[in-house]
Amino acid sequence: MIKNDKNKTLAFDWFTSLRDQICASFEKLEDQLAGTTFAKDAPGRFVRTPWKRDDSGAPNISGSILNGGGEMSVMRGRVFEKVGVNISCVEGVFAPQFAEHMNGAKESGGKFWAAGISLVAHMQSPLVPAVHMNTRMVMTSKSWFGGGADLTPMTPDDQDTADFHSAFKSCCDAHDETYHPKFKAWCDEYFFLPHRGEPRGVGGIFYDYLDTGNWEKDFAFTQDVGRTFNEIYPALVARHMNKDWSAEQREHQLIRRGRYVEFNLLYDRGTQFGLKTGGNTEAILMSMPPVVKWP
Repeated sequence: MIKNDKNKTLAFDWFTSLRDQICASFEKLEDQLAGTTFAKDAPGRFVRTPWKRDDSGAPNISGSILNGGGEMSVMRGRVFEKVGVNISCVEGVFAPQFAEHMNGAKESGGKFWAAGISLVAHMQSPLVPAVHMNTRMVMTSKSWFGGGADLTPMTPDDQDTADFHSAFKSCCDAHDETYHPKFKAWCDEYFFLPHRGEPRGVGGIFYDYLDTGNWEKDFAFTQDVGRTFNEIYPALVARHMNKDWSAEQREHQLIRRGRYVEFNLLYDRGTQFGLKTGGNTEAILMSMPPVVKWP
């Protein structure tokens, strides 16, 4: 439907490989837990559920036509209360009202192709920060990469925050020294809850519509974002996962999770894109925490 099949294959193969690498890192953490009352439980393992969408040309409820599918990988363990690492590869035709807001969709007649990886981790311990990471490639009449990673601690830890930002600054600087200040600021602006007047977490990086004219360069950067995440976040988890916590800290964690729900349902572009194009609802809402409270 859209050309550049080689690039599409390279991108999706990478997202699949990154999924496998991250799942292995997270299962290793499950194996290494030695402290807290959860240490007596069996280590968690990912359960993978493929899904396929083939409407045979029939429009979904939003008016878009979507074909393709993906795979959900969800683990409920003793370190990760709930973590999902999803991959998808879909193509179709946007509904006219949605195509108006998508880069290059008007010129492509609404046709699009998109693939990516999306991850959200909600932790058993309130001392371990929650996290989100995703990277994607989208094609219409144009082609671009987007994604990023952001950290959401229940109670901010200055060293964790500094190390997370430092890792992504090094990643960005290795490709273009203008990237980090721009993508860090974009993350702070994007992951902000206007109705609360507060950020969702302590930030990270966020980028979209990355198209320098050099596909290989942009792809290499997007790959390094994934590699960087898989280096820094497991290190932060290991730093805190064996520490005991109190009932008061757990209560605070559940309330702070409410901010995550509010952002994802009200503002998140990925959630809106998935729902408006008729994606897999369970995969889209995988980001929701398993338990949450509002005061």
